[in-house]
Amino acid sequence: MVDPLTAARRLLGAQLEAGEAAGEVSATIVEVEAYGGPHDGPWPDPASHSFRGPNGRNVVMFGPAGRLYTYRSHGIHVCANVVCGPVGTAAAVLLRAAAIEEGVGLARARRGAAVRGRALARGPGNLCSALAITMDDYGTDLFDPSSRVRLRLGAAPAVADGPRVGVSQAADRAWRFWLADRPEVSAYRRSPRAPAHGTSD
Repeated sequence: MVDPLTAARRLLGAQLEAGEAAGEVSATIVEVEAYGGPHDGPWPDPASHSFRGPNGRNVVMFGPAGRLYTYRSHGIHVCANVVCGPVGTAAAVLLRAAAIEEGVGLARARRGAAVRGRALARGPGNLCSALAITMDDYGTDLFDPSSRVRLRLGAAPAVADGPRVGVSQAADRAWRFWLADRPEVSAYRRSPRAPAHGTSD
């Protein structure tokens, strides 16, 4: 239970595991984005799904920490976030990219034979596809050893930071973090709807 920026840095280098013993994929998290909450909270963030307060879709973002918040991007791709704030205070970290360590064959079968190894879990939708994280995993306790999706924190080496990808609000905040020199990290793309550089909170 920490602020989203601290949580984002801590998640780099962590191990994310999904599946049962015979069909499990394990990956090292190499890129994340921090997201805050409502305008009256400690980390107001107009780019966050929780900015307008709790609703049926985002309620898990309001705690407890360590839960999985899943949603569909553009109604298609499932994306996964780790909730990190105290109960009642929204904050989460989007998992943007990971390096598949175990279960590479299974991840490749899910993503396609032509996908290069470094790209199997590059991008939040591809990450969930490679690890078979679905909307059914919404609210999962990531630190419960019996959960289908589990998280083990580790130590991150050199960490780089920069603006978040594709957000039109608060587009200049350096709230994206990644492990330097990892080929699995995604390319930065600024939203065409974002204000000019240097003019967006």
